[in-house]
Amino acid sequence: MEKYQVNVSTAVMFPVLLIMIAELLLFTQQPTYAVWLHVLVLIGLAMATIYLHETDIYMSYQALMLLPLLRLVNISMPIFFEMTLYSYIFIYAPLFIPVYVLIVHQKFTSAQLGFTFRNLTLYILIAIVLGLAIAEGEYYIIRPGYLIPDLSFINILKVSIVMILFIGFVEELIFRSILQTRLEEAMGMFSGLVITSVLFGMMHSGYGTFYEILFTSLAGFIIGYLFQRTRSLPFITLIHGLVNIFLFGIIPHLGPGLGLI
Repeated sequence: MEKYQVNVSTAVMFPVLLIMIAELLLFTQQPTYAVWLHVLVLIGLAMATIYLHETDIYMSYQALMLLPLLRLVNISMPIFFEMTLYSYIFIYAPLFIPVYVLIVHQKFTSAQLGFTFRNLTLYILIAIVLGLAIAEGEYYIIRPGYLIPDLSFINILKVSIVMILFIGFVEELIFRSILQTRLEEAMGMFSGLVITSVLFGMMHSGYGTFYEILFTSLAGFIIGYLFQRTRSLPFITLIHGLVNIFLFGIIPHLGPGLGLI
């Protein structure tokens, strides 16, 4: 049993490292090599799942396939659509299809995915506080521009729909509900949490700053830990969505501290 666990860990870590290398290539302004490596990893993982029989390995591989797919869709869509708030819909909506297929194929339960609305009132309050805190910290690192022209109700509603229902929901479903769950099963609770958090941070390499990778890895660890404790997908989706609402919608208009300091 001990030997089997080592083999599982080695088998899972290999594609994890390749995905990280691809993201480092993107970080060092080598997008062509990054794309090719992501494509090769995606194909390799797909082929491996055909021949592997160890449940923990091939289920982890199928979960990991979502990351190069997410990156490739993310890179290719701006070619066809100007990068505005609405373009995120075209990036994340197609990902519902492979995510749904994987969930059905691997027979995820609603409890594993975190589809529960218990304690939601309390979680909303915590999500607002935590989302603002993370957004404030991240704003000092990347100083993004705003995705909405003003803070009118309709614009806040638009950015909220995109950031919560598309980006927050899809990314948390991929990283926490699916990937973290499978890596926890294959490698243990702590290792699954750490590896998922680092991958989450690495997938922010496109911002071009190492501090952003470190910060989002830490944020991913916090969110992942909260998912372990609550097993609530709505809770972590709200945190993620609110981070982006504050970061790309509200703080660029009002400034850090929301203009209070």
